[in-house]
Amino acid sequence: MEIAVTGGRGQTGRWVVDQLVEDHSVTCLDLEHPGTGGHPEVDYLALDLTDQGSVFDVLTDLEPDAVVHWAAIPAAGIKTGVDTYRNNTLAAHSVLTAAGRIGAQVVQASSDGAYGFFFADETPVPDELPITEEHALRPEDDYGLSKIVTEEIGKTIARRDDISVTSIRPSWIQLPGEYPCRDDEYTSNLDAGAGNYWSYVDVRDVAEMVEAALTAEVDGHEAFNCVAPDNALGRPLRELMIEQYGSLPENCSVEGDASAYDTSKASEVLDWEPTRSWRTAADESVDIPTI
Repeated sequence: MEIAVTGGRGQTGRWVVDQLVEDHSVTCLDLEHPGTGGHPEVDYLALDLTDQGSVFDVLTDLEPDAVVHWAAIPAAGIKTGVDTYRNNTLAAHSVLTAAGRIGAQVVQASSDGAYGFFFADETPVPDELPITEEHALRPEDDYGLSKIVTEEIGKTIARRDDISVTSIRPSWIQLPGEYPCRDDEYTSNLDAGAGNYWSYVDVRDVAEMVEAALTAEVDGHEAFNCVAPDNALGRPLRELMIEQYGSLPENCSVEGDASAYDTSKASEVLDWEPTRSWRTAADESVDIPTI
């Protein structure tokens, strides 16, 4: 499969490219070209993804079978809200519009930030536990809002151009051997991780979901939670919720140290399961991909 990956030199994107290049032909589209230091089996093109004309020219020339849109300002607070919103929404519109015109399927990065829990002034108790993809999306920040708009763009393009668009909603992405979700400051203070209910996901599980989405049968637009099977504190989630928030949602079926997010949809549709836990991955020694 010929695949164009945007943001493939980013902290998470490089793991996606490394996963895909094993079995596919990959072209990485990013703001900067790596020169002679990139992956020998990856082609590179440098461009501004918010420049719709340039994106259209590049993708119509490449004519890939699929586009993985992974470029974005990754979280609230890194830049001013308007910069984050403008960059993320304009880039998504440019890339997905061009992909639709050439009939390329799309897999794109959304976020659990779209639910609105993490960056809310006061994190609410969710409507359900575990949280499914059908949970209401109520962001209060520009980053989460940009992800909702990105998904809406995906729905529009899928409907108009009859392509499949998969939006992946990772929780806090961790790199093997680093895992800040297991730092003492995080594990000793419930407030530190309460914004996403102590959820996380290993970057390799994210990359594997991207590939699974590219090879699965997805009709129209679909969104999928992408999280580890357990919570980062290793404690019963019900106990954590009551201790932090004083209550549980009426619709609550979680047991043990499970994650707050449901990944059964990804299991059923994409044949994907998260396989990494902080218990082994936090101290794992793995080479970081050179992209």
